[in-house]
Amino acid sequence: MRDAKRNIKEQGIIAAAERIFFKIGFSNAKMEEIAAEAGITKVTLYAYFKSKENLHLAVTYKALQLLIAKYYSTILEYKSFSGFESCMAIFKLFIEFCEENYLYSEALLHYFALIRSTDFGDNQEKLTDGIRESVYFRKLQDIQNLPFKLAVQEIKRGMEDGSIRKDIDPMLATLTAWAASLGYIKVISAAGKNLKPLFNVDLEKMKQLQLRSVSELIHLKH
Repeated sequence: MRDAKRNIKEQGIIAAAERIFFKIGFSNAKMEEIAAEAGITKVTLYAYFKSKENLHLAVTYKALQLLIAKYYSTILEYKSFSGFESCMAIFKLFIEFCEENYLYSEALLHYFALIRSTDFGDNQEKLTDGIRESVYFRKLQDIQNLPFKLAVQEIKRGMEDGSIRKDIDPMLATLTAWAASLGYIKVISAAGKNLKPLFNVDLEKMKQLQLRSVSELIHLKH
């Protein structure tokens, strides 16, 4: 019962942190503002989260969990379709997930940049005390590769059913699609709700171009 109550309290704090991060950004957010939003004292907040970094990682973990759940749901929905159709649904889902969740997309981009710059978290000297001590950082490391593995799984299924070309490396294709999507995601993160950001670009057309590029990369044309 005590663990359940603590978990409920912790989730409430994470939700409050999300609202503050979304409103004023991670860099500008202060722990006292998060405590006030959660309706608790700063002392109580620090009893649950020792640093703002740990809170941000908790939000990132929530984001990645939600994305993975959506991947599984989409794969199940497309199990009677070809591997190619399932792959395209996954890639489209990833882009639209980031479109609909600016905070989550920024958190995920920040996390993967952190991973790259710290040798996948192995270089302890490049990690702050807040990150090293964060249980959420370790939780993220446990599941960080799952979205890629699920995409690879569906590409291999497409190779078997003849809908995806067999002369590509499944992980390389996945990472290429991921890299192509990241540029678009950075644009929409910077644009916010503005549908025509830098150079008056139509984001919907840009998204369709990204998806067409992925389709041309993996599709076996008969």
